[in-house]
Amino acid sequence: MMDAARTRAWLTAAARLINANSGHLTALDTAIGDGDHGLNLRRGFEAVTAEATGDTPGAVLKAAGNALIDATGGASGPLYGTFFRRAAKALGDAPEVDDAVFAQALAAGLAGVQTLGGAAEGDKTMVDALAPAVTAFAAGGDAAAAAANGRDATESMTARKGRASYLGERSIGHIDPGAASAALLFQALCSVTTD
Repeated sequence: MMDAARTRAWLTAAARLINANSGHLTALDTAIGDGDHGLNLRRGFEAVTAEATGDTPGAVLKAAGNALIDATGGASGPLYGTFFRRAAKALGDAPEVDDAVFAQALAAGLAGVQTLGGAAEGDKTMVDALAPAVTAFAAGGDAAAAAANGRDATESMTARKGRASYLGERSIGHIDPGAASAALLFQALCSVTTD
C-alpha cells in the first residue's frame, strides 16, 4: 500500500540516490548531451524534498511534479514533472492505494512522458528504463532490475530523440543519462515498497 508517508519516503530515497550519483549522471550527459543532467536533477530533487508535502499520495506527487518543473533546468524538469503530475492525477484524492492502483498511476505518468517527449522504447531515452520498470511493477516483478536492464540496453542504441540524437551513430556506446536517472527512481521506489 502507498500512503502519503511512503510516497514521501520514495521521493526522499530518490533524492539521496540522485545526489549520490549526480557526478555520474553529469558524466553520462557530457558524453552525449549538454552535461547538466546530474546537476539539474540534484537541484530539482532538493526542491522535491522541501516541497513535496500533502496528505495523500496524489497530493505528494503533484507537489513533487510542480517542484521539479519549477526548479529543474533542461528537459528533465518538464519530463519528470509530467511523470509525477500525471501519476498524481490518476491517483486522485485517495488517502492510500494498493499496488495495482499505484501501477496504473505509474503507467499514466509514463504515458505523459511519452506524449511530451514523443519517445518510444528503443529511442535511447528515459523511456527505455521507465517503460519496462512500469510493466514489471504492474506484474509484481522487480521494477528496479527492469529499469536497470533498460538503462543498460541504451548503450548499444542510436539516439533518435533529444540532444543525443544530433550525434547519430556516435551516440552508440554511451548509456543514456535519462535512462540512468529513471533507473535510480525505480531503485528508490523498490527500496520503500519491498517489505
